Amino acid sequence: MKRANDEIDRRHLLKLGLSAGPALFVSSLLAARPAHAKGAVLRPAKARACVWIWLNGGPSHVDTFDPKPGAPGGGPFKPIKTRAAGVEICQHLPRLADRASDFALIRSMTSREGNHDRAGYLVRSGYAPTPTLQHPSLGAWAAEELDVRGLELPAFVSIGGPSMGAGFLGASYAPFVVRNLGRPIDNVELPRGVDTSRFQRRQDILTELESGFAAQTGDRKVHARQSVYANAARLMSSPALRAFDLASEPASLQAAYGDHDFGRGCLMARRLVEAGVRFVEVTLDGWDTHKDNFSRTKKLMDVLDEGASALFRDLRERDLLESTLVLMAGEFGRTPKINHDEGRDHHPQAWSAVLGGGGIRGGQVYGKTDQDGAQVIEHPVTIADFLATAANLLGIDPDKWVFTPVGRPISLTDHGRPIAALLADS
Repeated sequence: MKRANDEIDRRHLLKLGLSAGPALFVSSLLAARPAHAKGAVLRPAKARACVWIWLNGGPSHVDTFDPKPGAPGGGPFKPIKTRAAGVEICQHLPRLADRASDFALIRSMTSREGNHDRAGYLVRSGYAPTPTLQHPSLGAWAAEELDVRGLELPAFVSIGGPSMGAGFLGASYAPFVVRNLGRPIDNVELPRGVDTSRFQRRQDILTELESGFAAQTGDRKVHARQSVYANAARLMSSPALRAFDLASEPASLQAAYGDHDFGRGCLMARRLVEAGVRFVEVTLDGWDTHKDNFSRTKKLMDVLDEGASALFRDLRERDLLESTLVLMAGEFGRTPKINHDEGRDHHPQAWSAVLGGGGIRGGQVYGKTDQDGAQVIEHPVTIADFLATAANLLGIDPDKWVFTPVGRPISLTDHGRPIAALLADS
């Protein structure tokens, strides 16, 4: 049976459910979508983990991955050749240019959200924000869907920023946030005067109180809280905590990632992936360049180039790149037009993203913008398609339906389709 939402809209679906009975209604929602439907690409998972380099603020695509030399708003930066034939990127990304065979460039990202908060929500979750529902991020979906049996570390870690939560999936799948790279894990040791036995008694009391509250109220959030508490207690004494400690890495490798928090965050991401963490987000903030765009963007590119290229190289040398999907994107691009403050403003109509490792066919460009970088003119990529591609590579069905706590059916992506041309075996 084809899924009901392939053929009819929600109103007709509701009529179908009311007329044919609850059993038919539910089965129509949960029936599997055929692999060939609407060009869907469903293939065996290539990646077991994902690192998302989050470029917070929205970088200028014209000044980074989609240079427009000679255009009125092209800016002062020059393009340079990369190891990928015919592909050029900004001169201030020379190390990434040297790793271009490890990743693919999408130059045709497009969306309708030009507000930071709304766009950040959309890019991470695939849905525009709504006051009636909190959607999960891709990281939360990965934490919920991928096999984490035996993993004592959090399945989803956010480094350098708060990331986005787990929405209706619950707190169990929310990110573990590392803000201070020098002291990533606080409150690991027991408080003064509390030994292991006393700590266990406190846990038992808390469990009893929470269970009683759940029995009286039916509050579905209690189980998620109990899971978070149990995982935190287990983590406190786990040898796996060493994954957060960068001190054991050779000084030469630490230097290769760069003497900045972003580089240290990328190194930590590699260590966490190596230890079994499924999804790591590393934030590089500061791309909201309404003023002084060129000097600020150059400094940011210097940092990005150092940390991200070292991550690609390190993953490759450790035979982890083919099993680790690396994403690089922010919430939107920036205008080709330069404003009166020598800055660029928000531009969701056309921008760039990077996908590497994890089953991606590197060394290519997908999509195209016009001569100014203002509009997509070839192979537009929606947020839903971008996330569907990532989910597919992680072995997560982008069409999987689940029910929210209020009984609303929803899928991981909003009709997103994996981009076949980006896949290594296409």
